[in-house]
Amino acid sequence: MKKNTININGREVEFNDERNLLEVIRCANIEIPTFCYHSELSTYGACRMCVVDIEGRGIVTSCTIKPEAGLKVKTHTKEVRDIRKIALELLLANHDKSCTTCVKSASCKLQDLANKLGVDKVRFKMTEEVKPIDWSSDALVRDNNKCILCGDCVRACYEIQGIGAIDFIHRGSKVSVSPAFGKDLAKVECVDCGQCARVCPTGAITPKFQTSEVWKEIDNPNKTVVAQIAPAVRVAIGELFGMKPGTLLIGQISAALKMIGFDKVFDTSFAADLTVIEETNEFINRKSTGEKLPLFTSCCPGWVKYAEQYFPECLPNLSSCKSPQQMFGSVAKEILPEQLNVKREDLVVVSIMPCTAKKVEANRDEFTNGKEKEVDYVITTQELAAMIKQAGIDFENLTPESLDLPMGFKTGAGVIFGNSGGVSEAVLRYAYEKINGVRLNHVEFSDIRGTESIREASIQLNGVTVNMAIVSGLKNAKELMIKIKSGEAHYDLVEVMACPGGCIGGAGQPYIFDERAKNERTKGLFDNDKTLQLHKSQDNPYIQELYKNLLLEPGSSKAHNLLHTTYHNRKRVFDSELSLIDGIDSQKIEIKVCVGTNCYLKKSQKLMAGLLKHLEDKNLKNCVDLDATFCMEKCSEGPNVMIAGEHIPQCTLEKAIDVLNTKLETARMELKKS
Repeated sequence: MKKNTININGREVEFNDERNLLEVIRCANIEIPTFCYHSELSTYGACRMCVVDIEGRGIVTSCTIKPEAGLKVKTHTKEVRDIRKIALELLLANHDKSCTTCVKSASCKLQDLANKLGVDKVRFKMTEEVKPIDWSSDALVRDNNKCILCGDCVRACYEIQGIGAIDFIHRGSKVSVSPAFGKDLAKVECVDCGQCARVCPTGAITPKFQTSEVWKEIDNPNKTVVAQIAPAVRVAIGELFGMKPGTLLIGQISAALKMIGFDKVFDTSFAADLTVIEETNEFINRKSTGEKLPLFTSCCPGWVKYAEQYFPECLPNLSSCKSPQQMFGSVAKEILPEQLNVKREDLVVVSIMPCTAKKVEANRDEFTNGKEKEVDYVITTQELAAMIKQAGIDFENLTPESLDLPMGFKTGAGVIFGNSGGVSEAVLRYAYEKINGVRLNHVEFSDIRGTESIREASIQLNGVTVNMAIVSGLKNAKELMIKIKSGEAHYDLVEVMACPGGCIGGAGQPYIFDERAKNERTKGLFDNDKTLQLHKSQDNPYIQELYKNLLLEPGSSKAHNLLHTTYHNRKRVFDSELSLIDGIDSQKIEIKVCVGTNCYLKKSQKLMAGLLKHLEDKNLKNCVDLDATFCMEKCSEGPNVMIAGEHIPQCTLEKAIDVLNTKLETARMELKKS
């Protein structure tokens, strides 16, 4: 049978089911440079770095050409090399040159390719002006001065998450990547997942580092600083020190953290075991009554925020359980002050997470008790590696150290939370024994596992069929939600992770350009589960002790207070408070401030300035009309203000803001009804 072959640099190379010529060339052990090519994203062909010379066709982008038998390809002619080099020079000409201080410095593809392609000088002048950096988000930092317009972030937001919080704006030389209407990232539908940052080849979008704040707490002798380590971190951090993906390094992480100065080092997997107990009992109660099914998991803050914004009608179906991160913080602030003999206000909880959305989750109002947060700081895997390097620690040669008790002890069920499907499998390990009343010896549920973005399984529990769905990637979640709402699909339990593959693919993890790395991380967590003595959350003795001494039983009043929460409709129907995009200019709220002589003498002009500043600070200028007016004929009652037809005598700034907020809330409710 004749084989399909392509002649590449004078050698015959066989091809099979590769998607494009680029993949065929790479299979022949020839590395073609790219910025905009990712195997999980659509083919774009924008960066022009993957150009090759095809006989009879000339210079073309290899990522957009399908393999054809008989093609004769040259990958590094002088013309091809020159094109790539000039393209890089043009990118560098308008690129921020602060490479040595950029957080992406060690993993920047622009730097890497400039070095590999021999770009030792830039012959072109900068033409673009310096753009402001967007610091608004708690999760991410956007710096358009480092953007090379590859479009990876735009496609990730659309194609992986189905959101489109960022896109190209303007045309020609003015084109740039931005949220809608040039707004800050925190003011649009971004769910903080950071998948845009995960695929960005430069430092244009990066996780927002909190290492300086954590160092400050460690250096404070009055503070007791403890760390919790998420499951996915232990199988990824090694990549930042030259180790293979999936290498289990929890002992080395513990040793490094104690050398850095953390007083205690614990495991988020402990709290994951706690989540299993609470969430399983919640599921069993719902299944027995048939109410509020399916139950959606609530461990992933990216998914929770997505549900609040796009499917608020389904919020009653979300598990009321806090995520393991927040359960840990809540319990730690409750029990550790006494155990460690420190004041509660002097205890600092630092989370080490694979996820950027966890930074935003820790700042949610629901997880703040007055001025005290359950989790004080969240740093990513990347940030932990940076701190280890800043401390001069030889991480590769560290002798492993154990985690601290009691919250450092975990079972395999808690560890596999880092994988898509891990939460569902952990729940089944507990539900099987609780419902069937028999011991579960074979703990692996193979039907739950897999690499598909949407998976289904049906499990028999004491003669009752439990239909489950596991989904990762929010675009896939949307597809599943639509089927559930239409009645096309019926499930009892649905696990959702915002990031493809689950937490192992979080945006705070080391940057990867080979999907096989994620598979190795997944395998690493499942292998870790196998090596542990206990595999079921209900067998964790320290979880049992926690219930005995503090929580009493799953779902108790104390458990609800510490471990459960509520969610809120965050659907973006307003531009800040009212949306003008939908053509509701007629609903703009009018504020009239009298500046007649009597009111002027009573400082109405100062009042108007205060209102204007409030509108600017709260981004309300597009939905509120603020005007000065002369004599309302109520001179004795000045200063006089009219808001949406309501007269406010002897008005103060505080009074005006209170009335305005009431009017905005009324307008919001009326808009929802319509």
